[in-house]
Amino acid sequence: MKKGKILYISQEISPYLPASTISDLGRAIPQAMHERGYEVRTFMPRYGIINERRNQLHEVIRLSGMNIVIDDTDHPLIIKVASLQPSRMQVYFIDSEDYFHRSTKGKETETSPEDNDERAIFFTRGVLETVKRLRWEPAIIQCSGWITSLASIYIRRHFSDDPSYRNSKLVFALLNDRFDNTLDPRFVEKLKAEGFDDSELAVLGSQPVGYDELMKLAIQTADAIVQIDESVDESLIALAKESGKPFLPFRGSDDIIEASHEFYQSLLDD
Repeated sequence: MKKGKILYISQEISPYLPASTISDLGRAIPQAMHERGYEVRTFMPRYGIINERRNQLHEVIRLSGMNIVIDDTDHPLIIKVASLQPSRMQVYFIDSEDYFHRSTKGKETETSPEDNDERAIFFTRGVLETVKRLRWEPAIIQCSGWITSLASIYIRRHFSDDPSYRNSKLVFALLNDRFDNTLDPRFVEKLKAEGFDDSELAVLGSQPVGYDELMKLAIQTADAIVQIDESVDESLIALAKESGKPFLPFRGSDDIIEASHEFYQSLLDD
């Protein structure tokens, strides 16, 4: 039985954020795979609500210090890390005063949605550049949450030949994390400035781009799709099935760990 390296790029992970279906799964699945012998690393945004002292976050100086340019503006990238106890599984945090420090009362993606598009770009690029600098080569990359929906298209366009990603299987996890707002009307324009062309972005359709369009992009660019939440929109489940890609339907909360393990094994053996 193969045991590879798994990178989890997650929107929420407990206990760093309040317990919810998304944050609990963001912890439970990676931790279970870590305990099964996989080498696991996880990434999430460092939201303003996260108490650094209580959760023992500390900056990784050797990984910080890079600037990410979005729409002609420089944004410093800061990387922090903590360990989940008792497993001591490492959790990396993508930190930015520009995007993730605007509120201590809740997640900034809800309280100031006007630049959610740039949050997604910054988070995605921050994760992928950091893994590259770590010289880590994940066999599987699983993305969970709308803020991770750009990861696969970035890997395919900008990192496909990089040793860290050229052999990775890209998995997108369907969750019930729908938001009602649309993204900045210039979102597609910003992605074109990142090097993407019309054919790559066609699935986003006409402006404005919302949740459904991001999910369609994630499904189109992933190698496989998993449903880890029961209450996912039926149209997205149908789209995942119609893609012809390996698809793991929801198996029930009690079976999600074993089902995920078996699914990963099928991808590693492919």
